[in-house]
Amino acid sequence: MTATDKFMLQGKVALVTGGAGILGRGFVKGLAEAGAQVAIVDMQADAVDALAREIGPQAAGFVCDVANPDSVEQCVAAVLARFGGIDILHNNAATKTADARKFFTPFEDYPLETWREVMSVNIDGMFLMAKTVGRDMVRRGKGGSVIQTASIYGLVGPDPRIYEGSDYLGGAINTPAVYAASKAAVVGLTKWLATHWGPAGIRVNCLVPGGVSSGQNSVFSDKYAAKVPLGRMARADEMVPALLYLASDASSYVTGHVLAVDGGWTSW
Repeated sequence: MTATDKFMLQGKVALVTGGAGILGRGFVKGLAEAGAQVAIVDMQADAVDALAREIGPQAAGFVCDVANPDSVEQCVAAVLARFGGIDILHNNAATKTADARKFFTPFEDYPLETWREVMSVNIDGMFLMAKTVGRDMVRRGKGGSVIQTASIYGLVGPDPRIYEGSDYLGGAINTPAVYAASKAAVVGLTKWLATHWGPAGIRVNCLVPGGVSSGQNSVFSDKYAAKVPLGRMARADEMVPALLYLASDASSYVTGHVLAVDGGWTSW
């Protein structure tokens, strides 16, 4: 097997949560292009079914609320029934809640119910999905790869100056403490799982995207870019090769690693 061959995923099954989202769409398409069969998991049936049809017969859509234990169990059982096993889990789902204005509430007034709603998806959902898929990986005894999406704000604090004059989703934005806390928890969970499942040959790594251009106004984009050594925000497609590396045998001796794809943001 050549070094290039190790990036290919023929014969592998990948489950991607948040698979119909801004980053998720690129992730599932990239995994399919590398040869994997892909279970696209998200909340909206229409979205996952449409994306599965776009990719072709190697993909299938599954509706799941990752914060609900019963929904997770039923989803994983359905994926196993459809594909026979899961070799790659990409724990990617996250939420800004149904009310973006509440999500961006200043810290001193932050609603506890919003905090709990975000945590229920961003970290509880990762725990539930990792536990359920990991149980089957251990049972099968063939190892596996788990990748969990965190954020640069799970590694460093935000600079509030970049949000002055910003606009996104119909109003001003910030990085809420709940987002940073949940993403830091993802990093910690990743490292714990890497040591826990290492003897079973299951690798667990963390993908840390930097800021991705997704509709922010030019004020925000310019201020963000000024803090990045590469001088710009990321494109969503720039996260995909990093995922393929962590999912594939190209990273066969890599576990417990936190891979920041951030243009150098965390290097300052």
